[in-house]
Amino acid sequence: MVAQYTIAGRQVGSHVELIFSEQLSMATLGTTGLIAFLSIGGSKKSTEKGPSINATSSDEEKFIKDFMQKAEAEEKRTTISDPPAT
Repeated sequence: MVAQYTIAGRQVGSHVELIFSEQLSMATLGTTGLIAFLSIGGSKKSTEKGPSINATSSDEEKFIKDFMQKAEAEEKRTTISDPPAT
């Protein structure tokens, strides 16, 4: 007996054509690879750190950015110089 496959509602024997079997296997592998490739992609990371600054003027925005840079520098300096607590 010959193995029968149901494809799109039609019974197809495994002996129909060797080319058909190769095409079916290549289509299955290609589809699986495409799905894996697309699922690995993910979303792009935002380059902006923290929430957006809603300043009313450019001076206010500059002040906020400078303040945040100074605060981050101070935080790095204190965390580096402090020994880890045990």
